[in-house]
Amino acid sequence: MKRLLLFAMMCVSMSFVFAQKKGDKVVKVTSSEIRWWGYKIVKTVPTTHSGTVKLKSGKFTFDKTVLVDGEFVIDMKSLMAGDVSNQDEDMVKLTNDLKSTNFFEVKKFPLAKFHLTKIIPLANSEYNSTVYGDVTIKGVRKTITFPANVYITQFTVVIESAKFSLNRRDFKVFYQSSLKDYFIKNEMDIQFKISTAVLDNENRTPVKKKK
Repeated sequence: MKRLLLFAMMCVSMSFVFAQKKGDKVVKVTSSEIRWWGYKIVKTVPTTHSGTVKLKSGKFTFDKTVLVDGEFVIDMKSLMAGDVSNQDEDMVKLTNDLKSTNFFEVKKFPLAKFHLTKIIPLANSEYNSTVYGDVTIKGVRKTITFPANVYITQFTVVIESAKFSLNRRDFKVFYQSSLKDYFIKNEMDIQFKISTAVLDNENRTPVKKKK
């Protein structure tokens, strides 16, 4: 009898869990842009490097119409210094160096991840929210926060972050044995824009679909 009762309770619990999951709605990111900046100790325009990296996949999970969290996977193999129109010899060399064991070890760690855990509204600020989450780079996970403009309309999400800093040493992104590392600032800046819909570039709002 006890076994029968225990089995019945397990079935009820499982049904409750699956019912919750069934009610979740997952919305994929369809538009994204991620930029990065790195600096020498003497921070000037000539000593500043910048570039891009691409989002491999991204999604937001909703419970009814309430945003629960977000999961984002970054393709580190797409890491690039400069831009497509400025791939001279120096930029190609820097890109290869960043992907090597000197920095991001892309062959060993081809993916980075960001798990968005919560969004707290801000008042009277340049940005309307603070975003909380966990970022994983080279297998190291750190909890971070940053300001952003966040717009949520039912199942449409737009997030435009401020430029925020990560400490590269927290993620073991540095020359292992070279004096070169002492000339590089520990802060690396990130800024991104992601959306579950195609954006109007002028107003940064989702483009309405034509009926």
